[in-house]
Amino acid sequence: MATAVQKWRSEGRVAVWLHIPILQSRFIAPAASLGFCFHHAESDSSMLSLWLGDGPSRLPGYATHQVGVAGAVFDENTRKILVVQDRNKLKNMWKFPGGLSEPGEDIGDTAVREVFEETGIKSEFRSLLSIRQQHTHPGAFGKSDMYIICRLKPYSFTINFCQRECLKCEWMNLSDLVKTKNTTPITSRVARLLLYGYKEGFDKIDLTMEELPAVYTGLFYKLYHKKLPDNYKTMTGMD
Repeated sequence: MATAVQKWRSEGRVAVWLHIPILQSRFIAPAASLGFCFHHAESDSSMLSLWLGDGPSRLPGYATHQVGVAGAVFDENTRKILVVQDRNKLKNMWKFPGGLSEPGEDIGDTAVREVFEETGIKSEFRSLLSIRQQHTHPGAFGKSDMYIICRLKPYSFTINFCQRECLKCEWMNLSDLVKTKNTTPITSRVARLLLYGYKEGFDKIDLTMEELPAVYTGLFYKLYHKKLPDNYKTMTGMD
């Protein structure tokens, strides 16, 4: 491997990536002796990197955030909101059901899936309500955590909650959730946001989603923002 590194340097390469399957982990120590460092690891392999260019490495870091998504399932007809208490928390406060987003899973899909898995309630994504960013998160191995709350519309109402994850689950009057002290600060704030949207119009609080084509051929992305009038989507100037 030392000969290969010398060759890569002579060719003017600036960096080397080395993928090592877990069953071939014996190659990690020899690679490290040549200057390779861990870049990231998956369940069955690790990726090492070696910077050959001038100055400090300019290679991009690996993922630094985990993404958690919760669903605020609000029934406009009854003015009730779906809330749970986690079973394995030190403080059993009311919160919105949710969990970590899976690789390749859209935010709205995570919210709908997590709500159904925890409560048995079927729902539909309506909008994104809030984003919390927290650094050095204990539950993310010291990395940063993004916690996103979505507004969902319910399509079923009979609760069948997962007793392994939840201690309690109920449809609560939104006004009661706003007033209770037995909740988390972010749940309380989003409850007030929902109350404002219910009274003044959800267009005041909703970040809606639109799928747009990416610059990479054949790929698409989801863009979340306040609703843009159709005439502004095709506008070409200030006039």
